[in-house]
Amino acid sequence: MGAGSRRFESCRPDHCRLNVHHLGEPPVPTTVEQLSPTRVKLTTTVSPEQLKPSITHAYEHIAADVTIPGFRKGKVPPAIIDTRVGKGAVLEHAINDSLDGAYREAVTETKVRPLGRPEADVVTVPDVNTFAGDLVVTFEVDVRPAISVPDYDKVAVTVETSEITDADVEEELHRLRSRFGTLVTVDRPAKSGDFVQIDLEAKIGDEVVDSAENISYELGSGDLLDGLDDALESLTAGEDTTFTSNLLGGDHEGEEAEISVTVNSVKERELPEADDDFAQISSEYDTIAELREGLKSEAAKSKAFAQGNEARTKLVDLLLEQAEIPVPEGVIEDEVHRHLEAESRLEDDVHRAEVKEASEKALRTQILFDEIAESEKVTVSQNELTSYLVQASAQYGMDPNEFIKVLADNGQIPQMVGEVARSKAISLVLGKAVVTDEAGNPVDLSEFAVVDNPEDDSDIILEAEPQPTEEEAVESAAEAIAEANRPAKKSKKKAASEEE
Repeated sequence: MGAGSRRFESCRPDHCRLNVHHLGEPPVPTTVEQLSPTRVKLTTTVSPEQLKPSITHAYEHIAADVTIPGFRKGKVPPAIIDTRVGKGAVLEHAINDSLDGAYREAVTETKVRPLGRPEADVVTVPDVNTFAGDLVVTFEVDVRPAISVPDYDKVAVTVETSEITDADVEEELHRLRSRFGTLVTVDRPAKSGDFVQIDLEAKIGDEVVDSAENISYELGSGDLLDGLDDALESLTAGEDTTFTSNLLGGDHEGEEAEISVTVNSVKERELPEADDDFAQISSEYDTIAELREGLKSEAAKSKAFAQGNEARTKLVDLLLEQAEIPVPEGVIEDEVHRHLEAESRLEDDVHRAEVKEASEKALRTQILFDEIAESEKVTVSQNELTSYLVQASAQYGMDPNEFIKVLADNGQIPQMVGEVARSKAISLVLGKAVVTDEAGNPVDLSEFAVVDNPEDDSDIILEAEPQPTEEEAVESAAEAIAEANRPAKKSKKKAASEEE
């Protein structure tokens, strides 16, 4: 058996969930060669004693896998395996079995921070007959670079003003009245804001490639095809027209087609009067004046939230401009390929450039705020992780427990812990920033800069290093969600009264 190179699926030791034999103590002596700011070569030596558990496992695995007359599966002696299968196969199995463990221990020992998949190169192998001698392996892997974090104390950020005008309140009131409006058929040309019932047919050449009937569409919304609003403007029920547009989906997505549209009906929305009766029907308020004040308060909260997001985005962009953060090209290319493959757009060079730019920015942001989280000793509690997972599951429309299971099956729970830590690091930096609006007024973003909840007494699962094991994080998150969903126990007295 000779040495050779191989690329295998692995990752950060604290992000892996692998059924491999640990190589035992003492730690594997490992050297680090810095190939570039974002790539290293780890050279590690596995002694015969350290390889012994993998040799034993190799014999057990082969014994359970081969069929040899006179022996039951799993009961084939090593000597027979040596004769029938060969010690070379045993050694190869043992080496493959030990690679993940060797890599994880090498990363732990050297404290490098992998970002991508390692490439293993078996340099020296033990003697194939006696298994004597060292196994020497090198691992090349993309890593998080060492960076200098820009000074983020009192960074100045300017955001839009959040003044709430009477027009803002009336706009919110109009939106609320629209939700309670009724559609009434009208005999006149359609105009923006009307709801039309339409039939659509798309043709490329003489071929009808798509069609739909009785679609309800709000004129002016721009939710369907480009050019549809202009085509429908001034048409009355029973009239039709044609226009050209690029198709948005299906087998002919992006192709130009001739669109025929027929208007079946035109309806306008009649709004209820803005009075006390409407306030009582549409809200918890008794009068229209109270409703307007409530809408004003909600609009203020919405604008404050927008200011917080704007400040957060500008702060991140500002720090990224000031920081020199190299990113591994291989990691970026892998991410771009996965993204384009999922969208079936591998040949779209324009979109590829857009995805690459976004991926580079995302990775640079991750590296920067990982560094800040570690330097600021940011912690993540079990409650914080659980809350994050519940919110994320809602965004995907999934049950929280099912969402956690999917993440666990894909080894992504520790990545979620990292997301929470980075989010807290951004909040911490935001809390140190000097934020003003365009008029020079100070902006209070205290709600966006909360880093730790003093009432959170749940276990700390991240203290910069090390991260929790996946089993611990999954089990704790699942228990917390189950506890939150568990119905409260009724008292005997209350239960008895309900039965009566």
